[in-house]
Amino acid sequence: MATAAATSASEAEAEPKAGPTAEGEEDEAKAARTRRKVLSRAVAAATYKAVGPGWDQQEEGVSESDGDEEYAMASSAESSPGEYEWEYDEEEEKNQLEIERLEEQLSINVYDYNCHVDLIRLLRLEGELTKVRMARQKMSEIFPLTEELWLEWLHDEISMALDGLDREHVYDLFEKAVKDYICPNIWLEYGQYSVGGIGQKGGLEKVRSVFERALSSVGLHMTKGLAIWEAYREFESAIVEAARPIAGFLSPSDREQTFDSQLEKVHSLFRRQLAIPLFDMEATFAEYEEWSEDPLPESVIQNYNKALQQLEKYKPYEEALLQAEAPRLAEYQAYIDFEMKIGDPARVQLIFERALVENCLVPDLWVRYSQYLDRQLKVKDLVLSVHNRAVRNCPWTVALWSRYLLAMERHGVDHQVISVTFEKALSAGFIQATDYVEIWQAYLDYLRRRVDFKQDSSKELEELRSAFTRALEYLKQEVEERFSESGDPSCVIMQNWARIEARLCNNMQKARELWDSIMTKGNAKYANMWLEYYNLERAHGDTQHCRKALHRAVQCTSDYPEHVCEVLLTMERTEGTLEDWDIAVQKTETRLARVNEQRIKAAEKEAALAQQEEEKAEQRKRARAEKKALKKKKKTRGADKRKAEEDDEKEWGDDEEEQPSKRRKVEGSSSPAGGAQDREAETGLLGKSVPVDVDPPSKQKERAAALKRDVPKVPHDSSKDSITVFVSNLPYSMGEPEAQLRPLFEACGEVAEIRPIFSNRGDFRGYCYVEFKEEKSALQALELDRKNVEGRPMFVSPCVDKSKNPDFKVFRYSTALEKHKLFVSGLPFSCTKEELEEICKAHGTVKDIRLVTNRAGKPKAGEGKNAALPAASCPAAPRRPSCPGREWPRPSACGHHLSSHRGAQDVQCQFCQAASEKVTGTVETGNALLHAGQEDCPAPGGTLGMEGPGAAPLLHIFLWVRQKGVRVSKERGLKRSLILRAIGGK
Repeated sequence: MATAAATSASEAEAEPKAGPTAEGEEDEAKAARTRRKVLSRAVAAATYKAVGPGWDQQEEGVSESDGDEEYAMASSAESSPGEYEWEYDEEEEKNQLEIERLEEQLSINVYDYNCHVDLIRLLRLEGELTKVRMARQKMSEIFPLTEELWLEWLHDEISMALDGLDREHVYDLFEKAVKDYICPNIWLEYGQYSVGGIGQKGGLEKVRSVFERALSSVGLHMTKGLAIWEAYREFESAIVEAARPIAGFLSPSDREQTFDSQLEKVHSLFRRQLAIPLFDMEATFAEYEEWSEDPLPESVIQNYNKALQQLEKYKPYEEALLQAEAPRLAEYQAYIDFEMKIGDPARVQLIFERALVENCLVPDLWVRYSQYLDRQLKVKDLVLSVHNRAVRNCPWTVALWSRYLLAMERHGVDHQVISVTFEKALSAGFIQATDYVEIWQAYLDYLRRRVDFKQDSSKELEELRSAFTRALEYLKQEVEERFSESGDPSCVIMQNWARIEARLCNNMQKARELWDSIMTKGNAKYANMWLEYYNLERAHGDTQHCRKALHRAVQCTSDYPEHVCEVLLTMERTEGTLEDWDIAVQKTETRLARVNEQRIKAAEKEAALAQQEEEKAEQRKRARAEKKALKKKKKTRGADKRKAEEDDEKEWGDDEEEQPSKRRKVEGSSSPAGGAQDREAETGLLGKSVPVDVDPPSKQKERAAALKRDVPKVPHDSSKDSITVFVSNLPYSMGEPEAQLRPLFEACGEVAEIRPIFSNRGDFRGYCYVEFKEEKSALQALELDRKNVEGRPMFVSPCVDKSKNPDFKVFRYSTALEKHKLFVSGLPFSCTKEELEEICKAHGTVKDIRLVTNRAGKPKAGEGKNAALPAASCPAAPRRPSCPGREWPRPSACGHHLSSHRGAQDVQCQFCQAASEKVTGTVETGNALLHAGQEDCPAPGGTLGMEGPGAAPLLHIFLWVRQKGVRVSKERGLKRSLILRAIGGK
């Protein structure tokens, strides 16, 4: 949002655009013209005030109220683009109910930020201006408002301002707004509004004061400060141009006092601006050369060149901010480090303020800023203002409250104000019990420094003792009730109180009472606590109480009893009598003997536990060995069983070879009778046809061997890794990978060689190496990563030998907390990126959506992927003949491969996640579910020794038939191919 002064300096607005593309641009242009009109009239009034009665104000039709009226029109044009006709309908009743709900919610929790924002929005929508003002006032007392909230509030107040009192109220509102954050747009609005009151008494001085403060606040802003400088300069230039016609009629003394001094103000603004590094300062220099009637002084040119050199140093940091995304904390931190090395306090303050606009909820940034101000600038108003804003933005951070109390004491703030601030800190809602101990310590230290201990009694001393008592009660009642702990297990606050009573008040009786209380709170077993008490008695008490304390310590200490005994013997050796020495030796020997006995018992118990653990470990080791031997035995049996099955399979193959004429007749006949015979043969046992004819194992082995002979073995040359990329996750069904991939990679540069990798059977294994002529071509090929190739995302990565480069890391998505990202789970498999974006964009601007997929490019979604219902409880489980010891399970989504039944309500294939309705049948083999219905699924269908879709289930059902004792032989009129084709479906 720009002021009239700023927009008048822009060539784009000086020449009207032909045919605006949107209605919003027309409104903005109208508002800019209105603001320019306001400025010209206001400047005319200012010239009349400054130059005198020689300027005929009434001829120009200028009145003091014109500026206010026109500015109100301009502001309302921006904030309220149209007129609304309010009707009491269902929508309005709904809004009223929501308003009541929000007000009730705020009465319960006044720190609900979103509730405040929603209430203000609804009240403004309903036109409740008085309630809106009250709601905004309450929110501003608790939270700092954003730039958008302040501008909306200011525009509403400006539109309602009618007289001088209202104008003063708006001025006060602007003063509050510029204190929350550094906002150039609010300063521009402040200057614009002050121009509207230039006709009032002191109006001209008010405008100049506002602009000077704006320059001090944001004039160094390299990207947005230019608008403030131009607005101020255009304002002063307008006064010069308005006074120029009457300058010739003035006496030399009056001309020098009015016109020439005003002209010098514009020169001064140009010189000041050109001495500061700002973006687009070259245009400002050219404008100054054109405006000035005399040649520019050499000093101005030197300052300008120096500022240009400084601009080059700042540009990398500004460009990094422009390219990064909000909140840009890392970029701001680097910029702050750079500014602090240079050491310009004004620029350091500005970059901190800019960073806090986007990172106002980062406590460490506030701590660093306040620490810099406390140690470097030490300006009371500035320091206290920053501390106050810090605790308003991050009230849960105890370090900010402690620093605030110290800063208030350092700058001599009234005691009553500090006490009120401390009470606010107690009600801020810290997140852990130790935070309350820390804030109490900070406040008690402040109260202690107020006491004059030379006096036996004083009001400050009584207040200090009262505060100590209240602190102990607060930690015991409030904090312990909330956190189930006091936060002060070592009784630090009570220790400090005892030291103050002993050292500063000479009240050892009170100190001993406090230490007795400390020891009764579970601290008597620690040697350091007793020694602390002993040192206090040693310094401010007497020998009798020292001896008494050490004797108690010898009996109670359990962590370091030797140390306490040594201190007791040392004291008796230097100060005690023979009787005291004998008693001390007897007590220490008895105590140490008992401690040694306890330690021996504990060591024996620990050794027994260790022995038990060793025995358990040995038992587990033997159990694993037995399990391994049993598994090996079962494996041997399985090998013998497979050998017998292969022999039987060979016998079936011989039966086939004995009837070649019948096979050719079934496959080649085209007569109706032959077709009927085919259909009869294919329907078989279960009544479902299978269009795929399975070759016998002998032909499969021959074809695999032929393919294996055709595939050349080319060793990989690691010296060419820099010009080679590794391509993986390719479809296994690619017939000629080299021919299909070459056009794709030749777009990146000349391809020297493509080496696809095949299995021993000649099957393509889904990955290959692509070698280029030049290294830059290989780097460009990496951009093809995740490109879709035949329905699968192709992975392209550098060719790196990890054994030689162990530090090489493959790209992984970040697993750290990212506040601007959301993770959405439970999505249906049919959900698309466009549908999800349509849902999310209602809540804000969506930068990107990434649907997680498997290696096949199919989406992962839902809570129950890779799982199914238990077979016995599955409601969809068909009652069919089952494999030995198993129930037929509920079909998986496509049936290719499913680990096991684990209780999910929906199941899907691990490889292609096809929908459940696509299932055509499943069978169970081993621990996996397999299905032959989907040819496009990348599940390895031939892993059980056969090829083609459906090979695995056919083989399994074939084994099942044999296990059930069904004799399938030539004498019964059946053959292997007929059975397999008959039961290949359901």
